[in-house]
Amino acid sequence: MRFPLSYDATISRADFVRLLPRATNAPAVTEVDGAFCGNGWQVRLTPLSPLVIGLFRLERHHVEVSLAGRSADDQDRFMHHFTQCYQRGGG
Repeated sequence: MRFPLSYDATISRADFVRLLPRATNAPAVTEVDGAFCGNGWQVRLTPLSPLVIGLFRLERHHVEVSLAGRSADDQDRFMHHFTQCYQRGGG
């Protein structure tokens, strides 16, 4: 199965960053020029207009993942684990 390398997520930036080390299996995550970087991967968050449901306003971001030098199977394994770490309420 091919996982998309970009998608829209309803999540705050703070929550995204908090979960990023677990999602990438990286002990430390570095932010360079607005992108989060690790060993062979890069994630860029771009703010989107909030999702408004009645009085609720939920932060949204476009998530772009770059995976350098990985096979298609490696990319799928990475993205499967990555997306699972951000699922809430049973996904």
